[in-house]
Amino acid sequence: MGSSLRRRTFLQAGGGAALALGLVGAAAVPAGAEEGEAQEFAALRATWRELLLGTGFSPTAEPFRTLLADLGGAARAHLAAMAPADGSLWPDAVWKDPEPDTDAESYGFSAMMNESFNRLGTLAQAWAQPGTGLTGDPAVLEAVLTGLDHVYTRVYNERTTRYGNWWNWQIGGPQALMDTCVLVHEHLPADRIAAYCRAVDHFVPDSVFDSYTGTSTGANRVDLCRSVVLRSLVGENADRLARAVAALDPVFPHVTGGDGFYADGSFIQHRNVPYIGGYGSVLHDGVGRLMALLRGSRWPVDSPDAQLFLDTVDDAIAPFVHNGLIMDNVSSRGISRAGTSDHTRAHALLASIVLVGRGASREENARWRAMVKGWMLRDHHAPPLRNPKLSLVRAALLQSLLDDASVAPAPEPVGHRLFHHMDRVTHRRRGWCASVSMASRRIAHYEYGNGEHARGYHTGAGWLSWWGDDFGLDQYSDAYWPTVDPYRLPGITASRKPLADGEGGNWGQPVPAAEWVGGTTDGEFGATGQHLIGLSSTMNARKSWFWLDDSVVCLGAGITSADGHAVETTVDNRALGTTGAPALTVDGRIQPTEQGWRRTFENAGWAHVEGHAGYLFPQGLDLTVLREERTGAWRDINAGGPTTPLTRRYLTLWTDHGTDPAGGDYAYVLLPGASAATTARRAADRGRLRILANTGSQQGIRAPRLGLTAVNFWAAGTVGPLTVDAPASVLVREHRDGTATVVVSDPARRAGSLEVTWAKRVSAVLSGPATVTAVRTGATLGLVFGDLARTAGAPQRIRVRLG
Repeated sequence: MGSSLRRRTFLQAGGGAALALGLVGAAAVPAGAEEGEAQEFAALRATWRELLLGTGFSPTAEPFRTLLADLGGAARAHLAAMAPADGSLWPDAVWKDPEPDTDAESYGFSAMMNESFNRLGTLAQAWAQPGTGLTGDPAVLEAVLTGLDHVYTRVYNERTTRYGNWWNWQIGGPQALMDTCVLVHEHLPADRIAAYCRAVDHFVPDSVFDSYTGTSTGANRVDLCRSVVLRSLVGENADRLARAVAALDPVFPHVTGGDGFYADGSFIQHRNVPYIGGYGSVLHDGVGRLMALLRGSRWPVDSPDAQLFLDTVDDAIAPFVHNGLIMDNVSSRGISRAGTSDHTRAHALLASIVLVGRGASREENARWRAMVKGWMLRDHHAPPLRNPKLSLVRAALLQSLLDDASVAPAPEPVGHRLFHHMDRVTHRRRGWCASVSMASRRIAHYEYGNGEHARGYHTGAGWLSWWGDDFGLDQYSDAYWPTVDPYRLPGITASRKPLADGEGGNWGQPVPAAEWVGGTTDGEFGATGQHLIGLSSTMNARKSWFWLDDSVVCLGAGITSADGHAVETTVDNRALGTTGAPALTVDGRIQPTEQGWRRTFENAGWAHVEGHAGYLFPQGLDLTVLREERTGAWRDINAGGPTTPLTRRYLTLWTDHGTDPAGGDYAYVLLPGASAATTARRAADRGRLRILANTGSQQGIRAPRLGLTAVNFWAAGTVGPLTVDAPASVLVREHRDGTATVVVSDPARRAGSLEVTWAKRVSAVLSGPATVTAVRTGATLGLVFGDLARTAGAPQRIRVRLG
């Protein structure tokens, strides 16, 4: 290290490694701190150190040997390039803003301040961890201490007015700073500790906790608390620590609007964006670590509502995790970030669940460990312990679980979940799962901000994503988002009207005027509907999905537009990597495999993509199919992404409703994992599924073998045996024991009253919710509901006896 980086004479010890690992040296104790309290804070710092570095792993065993070597390599690169200057610590990370404000350019400068702290953290970890090649290296310690002082003196101090992104000053920067201070605490003089703590106090004052609003809600509130908790450990401030722990309390109760967890398992951040795979994951990691840190101390996280947080593992996270991936439709801007995928985003979350489980009941912990182990073992596409970006502490948690022979892996569950507070649905069957993403006046089409997610504008237009148990796990993982046609996402109906990158504006989070979005479920099967209004478009449609045992029935009607552009519904858009060319069969004939091939099949009856799925068109469909190679770069969808061109193959199936349609429709059935022979047999079996209605007023189906009838009523009317006097979603399931389940909801949230009639002999109502104000049994069943608007679209379940 050159003399320009020398700032002080360092403590000397007999062994460099002992010095680096903090085993010797004089600890800095702030004046006035009592010895007992100082020891308590020292113990908490030791615990946080373990939560940063991990424990119980061998540095010579894989994957830890490679992870540690990679950490050492990154640290060496930072060490070699470190060159303190007036506005930077590294030449490629300039934080000095010539015109400081909150525009996009200033966001970039503030991010470089944050990045400088991150790099110092990497150096500190390489110094503190074994097996990095830099363990206990005095030059690395000197660089860390010099760097902290430089960033403090030049930018992150109590005299600076923040600019750019608030997050860098209140969350990202202070957390990285304090993490590093914990690792090198024994080598920081008291005046340096006091200075760094003053900086955090300046940017993260107690006033950030005064109200649970704005940027101090949900995951952001947890992160702000973490910033202050760490500052309190470093500066040994019991009062600030207690204040930060108390400020976690508003995070735990269920919310009924805005940011946070809802009773149905929904998680919202940024007012109207489903985010369990992004901010929800951050929240879980933050709370889990703070619980682990403070357990047994004078400041435990013991909110009376903390159990509600633990419940979210089963209610909010697990439904969106499949074989080691977390579905992209709850990760928003995160899907546009290079170097990440649905699998890598899930890996950190899996480790968080293991950590959180340590503070849960014995039964919960056992169930979650079995669940996580099953996900890990079934993730053949991207096994978590082969993730080169997985932190050592997370790798240690997951490796420990994998090595625990007492834990048997749990299989994927079967069931259907409706998240009516965030317009998402998940459907799980043996062998596959699927999910649909919608938008309404309550939930944004998508989120664009920080230059991220520039072409996500149709991800709320009925995007139907699905995966098999042992196939299709790479569908969204291999450069999908920078290369896919954003107007042809699977399942969506969209106008081909060109939209600008970031359509709707920076942080605009545009919402449609649609109210009827939601559905019903009995827990196994479901009916979902979306009144779709296109983003910056006149396009309007009614879309429904009926979720069955081996299929998803997809109906669309009332499709209109006056954009002057074609409107299409995409049946599917399969990602094929760089060389894939699966056989395509349409109505029994195998089609060409060359790239660029395109054909429209008039009145097609069925199609099949080898190794993927079968598709039925029970009313015939004019189907267009295209094999193409598409080239794009992450920079196209994210201002911070690389410009390297990427080319991927796609096989796309869609139907064209024409330019400015005035009443278009479609009907198709998705059969995930079905063979060509099975698809052909299903196409010939006309009695297995009956489409009862497919209009702009009602859409419904009957599956006789399942005893299932389901109808989405966009308007009052009669479909098959069901009649309603107001818009509603109704599902009826007849059981072999002579009972039936009737499930009703008001997705539009406007029904002051509702009457449902089922033309079926019913002898008794066995159970029902308080919303049922009157019943009629006999030759027909009549159910009268009171004010359903207050139920926020939640399904109302009634059980009856037939006969």
